[in-house]
Amino acid sequence: MTTTNPLIPKNARQIFIDGPVGRLDCLELSPAGDVIGIAIIAHPDPKGGGTNTNKIVQTIAKVLTQKGYLCYCPNLRGVGLSDGVHDMGIGEVADAKAIHNFIRKEHPNVPLILAGFSFGTSVVSNLAIQVEYKQLILIGPAVSRYHVTVTDITKTIVIHGEEDEVIPLAEVFKWGRENNQAIIWYPSTGHFFHGKIIGLANLLSQLIL
Repeated sequence: MTTTNPLIPKNARQIFIDGPVGRLDCLELSPAGDVIGIAIIAHPDPKGGGTNTNKIVQTIAKVLTQKGYLCYCPNLRGVGLSDGVHDMGIGEVADAKAIHNFIRKEHPNVPLILAGFSFGTSVVSNLAIQVEYKQLILIGPAVSRYHVTVTDITKTIVIHGEEDEVIPLAEVFKWGRENNQAIIWYPSTGHFFHGKIIGLANLLSQLIL
């Protein structure tokens, strides 16, 4: 069905996908032209109000749709109209895998990008262990609160705010050293990139293949 929620972009439609604990409320955002790839974008922590309409989630989706990617932004279990209850990032990986399996039935051979913001970085990085993907995009990775992993540093983009008040940059640098992962630090911004969203979009546009 089509939604009239003002937070949802005009190129999006609300769909429901069967997950391991019931239906998953998901936004499907279509590019203007041909589909060259697909993307799954995971939202921030629902304990702090994180949903699939989060501005950073939708900024990632906007950049990707402009590049020809068909984007899926799920509300993971217990969020929005999705069934189930929040599972601290464990069951949410199974939710994301169900989204992946649904997409692959329709688009079996196109490239896949996985992206997440904050809590969502844990979900997509652990999904990346299980599926083939082209790029893994981690914005504000919640490394001090959840398990965020890197399976292939050559496919991974990490962007973190210099003044992040939720996940200190020092913690991300420590995690980066442990994983031999390069970190792009964004100057003069906090966890939610207030006032820096356009700059973040421009940076992503340069980095996404």
